[in-house]
Amino acid sequence: MTNFMFISALVGKLSPTDYVGFTFFVGCMAMMAASAFFFLSLSQFDRKWRTSVLVSGLITFIAAVHYFYMRDYWASFGESPTFFRYVDWVLTVPLMCLEFYLILKVAGAKQSLLWKMIIYSIVMLVTGYFGEVVFTDSAALWGFISGLAYFAIVYEIWLGEASKLAAAAGGEIQKAHKILCWFVLVGWSIYPLGYMMGTTGWYNGFIPAGNIDVVYNIADAINKIGFGLVIYSLAVKYQKD
Repeated sequence: MTNFMFISALVGKLSPTDYVGFTFFVGCMAMMAASAFFFLSLSQFDRKWRTSVLVSGLITFIAAVHYFYMRDYWASFGESPTFFRYVDWVLTVPLMCLEFYLILKVAGAKQSLLWKMIIYSIVMLVTGYFGEVVFTDSAALWGFISGLAYFAIVYEIWLGEASKLAAAAGGEIQKAHKILCWFVLVGWSIYPLGYMMGTTGWYNGFIPAGNIDVVYNIADAINKIGFGLVIYSLAVKYQKD
């Protein structure tokens, strides 16, 4: 009984109809399971691909830990855990950019490409946080800056140096790169939409305000686990060669 009371004190009550809390819980479990899968599969790969798969596991593990706290925060206060979400993103998004660099190293990718994409991602997230939490009166301006950084990443992987390196590598690497590009273009696009729904600006006339934590949670799980599965599949194919 004492143990039950201790657990209840740590974990907020979750209503059966609380779909936001439900997706926080499912997202946490899904990403924790993905982490276990990636970490336990490391021994089957040589050093060339082990780092990429390890990073995939780190991305989902970091997200799972944050989702555990975000689920409890939501259950306790009924508010969107924006701070925890941005802390999650500022750690995991640069790691997702790192994945592009790691698979393109075979084509001669340099660290300058890695740092360029990491800087873009940090600018995107920090300015997004400023607009959504700190300087809410000028959310449209900060969102515009964040959007520019996002499109800089999109340009880099679709048309810039990363795209050229992928084309030079060819084969399975180019295919994997293209799939990751679609994740960024389509999967990540939900985040600017959520930003506009949660802030005040010129866009409110055609994008209604609302809580899209459910969509955020589903998108996070698909994007992060999906990224990892693409890397894992690529590593398996090259391991067989």
